[in-house]
Amino acid sequence: MEKRKIMSSRLAIDGGKPIRKDFLIFGSPFILEPEIEEVSKTLRSGWLGTGPKTHEFERKFSEYIGSKWAVALSSCTAGLFLALDVLGIADESEVITSPLTFPATANVVVHHRAKPIFVDIEKETMNIDPEKIESKVGPKTKAIIPVHFAGRPCKMDRLMEIARGHNLWVVEDAAHAIETDYKSQKIGTIGDITAFSFYVTKNLVTGEGGMVTTKNRRWAEEIRVKSLHGISADAWKRYSAEGFRPYDTIYPGYKYNMTDIQASLGLHQLMRLEDNLRIREKHWRRYNEAFSEVPQITIPLEEENIKHARHLYTILLDLDRLKITRDQFIAALKAENIGTGVHFRALHLHSYYRKTWGWKRGDFPIAEYVSDRTVSLPLSAKLTEKDVDDVIKAVQKVIDHFKR
Repeated sequence: MEKRKIMSSRLAIDGGKPIRKDFLIFGSPFILEPEIEEVSKTLRSGWLGTGPKTHEFERKFSEYIGSKWAVALSSCTAGLFLALDVLGIADESEVITSPLTFPATANVVVHHRAKPIFVDIEKETMNIDPEKIESKVGPKTKAIIPVHFAGRPCKMDRLMEIARGHNLWVVEDAAHAIETDYKSQKIGTIGDITAFSFYVTKNLVTGEGGMVTTKNRRWAEEIRVKSLHGISADAWKRYSAEGFRPYDTIYPGYKYNMTDIQASLGLHQLMRLEDNLRIREKHWRRYNEAFSEVPQITIPLEEENIKHARHLYTILLDLDRLKITRDQFIAALKAENIGTGVHFRALHLHSYYRKTWGWKRGDFPIAEYVSDRTVSLPLSAKLTEKDVDDVIKAVQKVIDHFKR
């Protein structure tokens, strides 16, 4: 490996020139002038907190999803937390979810003094395996949090059947899945409560931010009140031109509200959502065509009867056919000035979850298999055709150099 060593100084393979002169950032947000102008208008308006823009964004998002109720929040994490809150998840409860997810999915369970119960995934979809759920249901189980990984929907018909059969709530983690449909049903209309993310890398960007959708008016109203200190009227109603209104503290709430600055971005991002999806689909097809015949790579599964949000393009490396690890593969792409991501390192292998509940390698073998081999390549409506070409050339260059 002397000559094949990846240089820490980020020289390209064998000291040659990198594929790109400039670094291609993974997940760079696609922001255009309409958002910038809308934010400027909001700043000049004098109203920056939760107000008319936030409520307009909620209405339009609800229309897009087809949900009865939508509440804008500071993050998807806040949405998951408040969903468990209003459903009464508390001490001694257990909540089933996937180990292949961002820490927030399980962290919110812990913050309710409950226990996350991991269920292994399907290798092909990287989503929780419904057929492994029932064996994990016990007397303390209160809810399931399916994670729609990369924008691919979980098998919601089977999952809902299991949940209803055991009187369990379903809180969908749709951080990756704003555009996603499952068998013609929009994600955000199937489970009891669904949480979406508008983080800077997501398909719809507000910098930070999130939304929950639900059919249940009482839950929506409780989430709205709890998201702003638990008071009975938000600041817009208290301090708008209508004049000050007294308020009451109904719950010991939180500070999880969205601002009008964030909503100003979201309004225009939402309008372009489907157009941007078509651009990502084009890039996705280019990747598939380039990598489908590369034996060292497994490309994402294509399924019928779903609409994939195309949030992440994740490949799996066949490490038996390569002379490097996944992390070394990523370092080699970085040396070619290509940014990548890892989604995700299996959560049961993180220090807190290992130490707290004794989980270890071998407990969820499929999640571990994916965790050790997954690489997310740049996928954004912001990418040009040259950007995509550069990614393809860099991947092929690294594969050719390190293949067995």
